[in-house]
Amino acid sequence: MLQISQRGLEMPPSPIRKLVPFAEAAKKKGTKVFHLNIGQPDVETPPEIMQAVKNADIKVLEYSHSAGNESYRRKLTQYYKKVGIDVNYDQIMITTGGSEAILFGFMTCLNPGDEVIIPEPFYANYNGFACAAGVNVVPVTSSIETGFALPPIASFEQLITPKTKAIVVCSPNNPTGYLYSKQEMEALREICLKHNLYLFSDEAYREFCYDGSYVSAMHLEGLEQHVVLMDTISKRYSACGARLGALVTKNKAVYDAALKFAQARLSPPGLAQIMGEAAIDLPEHYFEAPKAEYLSRRNLLVDRLNNMPGVYCPTPGGAFYAIARLPIDDSDRFCQWLLESFSHNGATVMLAPATGFYSTPGLGKNEVRLAYVLEKASLSQAMDCLEAALKVYPGRI
Repeated sequence: MLQISQRGLEMPPSPIRKLVPFAEAAKKKGTKVFHLNIGQPDVETPPEIMQAVKNADIKVLEYSHSAGNESYRRKLTQYYKKVGIDVNYDQIMITTGGSEAILFGFMTCLNPGDEVIIPEPFYANYNGFACAAGVNVVPVTSSIETGFALPPIASFEQLITPKTKAIVVCSPNNPTGYLYSKQEMEALREICLKHNLYLFSDEAYREFCYDGSYVSAMHLEGLEQHVVLMDTISKRYSACGARLGALVTKNKAVYDAALKFAQARLSPPGLAQIMGEAAIDLPEHYFEAPKAEYLSRRNLLVDRLNNMPGVYCPTPGGAFYAIARLPIDDSDRFCQWLLESFSHNGATVMLAPATGFYSTPGLGKNEVRLAYVLEKASLSQAMDCLEAALKVYPGRI
């Protein structure tokens, strides 16, 4: 009998997408589903970058350089300079979304059996990338009571073994929305220097900081050879389908090794790079409107949640996610029940159970992640659905 690989068996399902069949079934029954389960913005993709593709005079859509078109990488240095990151074009590698940047980082810097420490809850796909690379995720738990602040450095120290090779941080954070402070980032610098660790920094949401200043891992002095930055245009320009990201590092050995993985997959998306180049030319004020919109949505969501009996949601400092604690027995069961068995005024809401964002078994069973990516009228209706659902859910505690 043919066998599935151990890697295939161990690959975790996505907590964001695994309930899609139930959502599809609900829609077929005529139920409107408010999607708060996935970070798919409804903010319009800038027409200028779409037009750039339409205007491109292309006779043959060729492979690009495996590291990405030099013209795009050179323009990206201008973007990074605006956010205080001084890099050369040959320290930037264009990837197929931020996902490939993360996978390249893991594959390049870590051996099978190595350990990477990640504050949990964390972006669920880190588990998948670690599985693909044969790497073991070691979680250090942050708490909803502290708003998911970085755990004490002593908590990291206790987990470090000879197999520990890296720390992963995402700021502003997915799934919690937490924005790491300069002091927290500097604490990470000290532990990486002390134990000779890589610092993988996922900075997909840097434009959306509400209650503090963005601090990049590349702002940390003395850590230049340790930092591998993972980036993407998906959320920045509401262009998730472009699948265009970047791996950025000043460590030449890491870059050169990652380039071999990039060569093996040939090249990143060509049309998307045209979009990416055009995005650099957007006016300085472009981000003001989407940032203000997300901030307004955040305030609506958090206020509504915290006014529901038994619900607690800390205020996210950035990105467009929040984790809320609900008076429920099991978040996986609750999220499925919402789609299978509940509707309010002909509608229901799709959430992501927080269990999939934790690595420690048993955590997140009374928590859900909500992505405030719908305009406020729809977001308010989604909150109406959730509030009504919590009143009648059989597993309410």
